Amino acid sequence: MASTVAHPVHSELLVKKSRFLGCVQAVAGRAEALDVVAGLRAQHPGAAHVCWALLAGGQSAANDDGEPGGTAGRPMLEVLRHQDLEGVLATVVRYFGGVKLGAGGLVRAYTDAVAQALLGAQKVPLRRMVRLACSVPYALEGALRRELAAAGAGLEEARHGAVVDVVFTVADDAVPALRARLNELGQGALLWA
Repeated sequence: MASTVAHPVHSELLVKKSRFLGCVQAVAGRAEALDVVAGLRAQHPGAAHVCWALLAGGQSAANDDGEPGGTAGRPMLEVLRHQDLEGVLATVVRYFGGVKLGAGGLVRAYTDAVAQALLGAQKVPLRRMVRLACSVPYALEGALRRELAAAGAGLEEARHGAVVDVVFTVADDAVPALRARLNELGQGALLWA
């Protein structure tokens, strides 16, 4: 099962006078990742490169930001894949120290920056959430809410009309058991949308 990181984790490496500042953090998708990278560029205007790798929403991306092709972003992405991570962005800000590292040295430095950061990471299982909707009579609303809470479901909306229309999210692996409990509770009075 894929995991993500609970909190951003950081590393700092010095390799032949070049400084590599690594970070791995959870992101929802590409738009959020690009915002983070833009923020790093603004925060580190003297940096030579801001390289990054993204695994989120079933998509992957890598950017070498001017380093020789395949020496930064792609190796960083492989570290994330090897750790079975999802929904994460790895960034490495490089301050050039005046000594060229060569392709092999760059690959090692960028992968080490990400790997060092991940040593301190608290990994949490990534659970896919599913959005469900149902209708129940008023008499069953309290019991429905208790079942949702017990299943760790998040109530998004409850509309009160002739019946109570409820929209909620729940982890996809909990759906079959929750549906069965709610169907039993409703005894035919619960309708799925």
